[in-house]
Amino acid sequence: MPRLLTVVLNWQPPVQSDETVPVLAQATLTREGFGATPRRRRATLPGMPSLPRIRLLTTGGTIAGAQAGGDTRGYRAAAFSVDALIAAVPQLATLAQLEVEPVVAIGSQDMDDATWLRLAAHTRAALDEPAIAGVVITHGTDTMEETAFFLNLVIRSEKPVLLVGAMRPADAISADGPMNLYNAVAVAVHPGARGRGVLVVANDEIHFAREIAKTNTTQVGTFRSGHRGLAGLVNAGRLHLYAPPVRRHTSASEFRLDGAAALPRVEIIYAHAGMGRELIDAAVRAGAQGLVIAGVGDGNFGAGARAAAAAAAKAGVAVVRSSRTGGGVVERNIEIDDDAAGFVAADELNPQKARVLLILGLTRTRDPRALQEMFFSY
Repeated sequence: MPRLLTVVLNWQPPVQSDETVPVLAQATLTREGFGATPRRRRATLPGMPSLPRIRLLTTGGTIAGAQAGGDTRGYRAAAFSVDALIAAVPQLATLAQLEVEPVVAIGSQDMDDATWLRLAAHTRAALDEPAIAGVVITHGTDTMEETAFFLNLVIRSEKPVLLVGAMRPADAISADGPMNLYNAVAVAVHPGARGRGVLVVANDEIHFAREIAKTNTTQVGTFRSGHRGLAGLVNAGRLHLYAPPVRRHTSASEFRLDGAAALPRVEIIYAHAGMGRELIDAAVRAGAQGLVIAGVGDGNFGAGARAAAAAAAKAGVAVVRSSRTGGGVVERNIEIDDDAAGFVAADELNPQKARVLLILGLTRTRDPRALQEMFFSY
């Protein structure tokens, strides 16, 4: 059975306002402070209003990372316990009753299909409980956009699901994790967050899972939502929500993974000047059921590689053309005859998001035409 803890810390009466939640005071982040163990109790404090119950699923990442000490820039992901993270943000107790459930403790560069399935199962189980108002997932930033999009396609619920991480370790100067966590819980308990799909909170911004991309190696403003913009802003717990998403997600998704033990193997091949066919042939020989080509420009790639991809498609391997540019739409039948080759155009999705959708699409069909409709719909 998972370890579920209702965490209630230093509760104070909330600000009396219909539009705001209490503002987070700046925390002092030290190893000693993060090492403290919060008080745990299942009953609310006397006189405390009924607060929503939020399941906090933890996977590790930089938000729970610790620096090696001294003047080193290195750090170890998932070094701190979730109890330590919560202890650094006692104001969380004014927002929700948090039930903590560790799932894994890894850096997100080690996130894989098996962990996605496990995380999806934990998320679905939490949302199926009538008393749970929403789920917040702590996650490393490196692959957060992929995990968020995966959950956006397989979690069939209107309840809010938030992913949150940090670019700086928990004990770094001006760590961004505490405010990010506070803001994520504030979004999760807000009624307006329902029905918007999986969301990511970082640096006072709210992102749709489909739109978000990590764009900088180290800066706290690394996340951008290019094509359709932000889902909203959250400033010390105060929300400003924008238009809802227009593509299918969560409760409107067709993808079901109940009981799935594994996912189809899909590889990403990065196009470049002088690209040959060798990597495509190798991926097919290794058992790939799908390929995403991170093409140049409008999803283009060289003649030899195109021939290899067309042969793979003819043999039943799904081939999706995406773009390495980081923006724009990959259109069908512009420079490459997708109809003749049996390719799928990625539309707005970057290579890593295209891989996620292709993985799930292959659980339903291998027909390129049906897969193309998915890329136009999700």
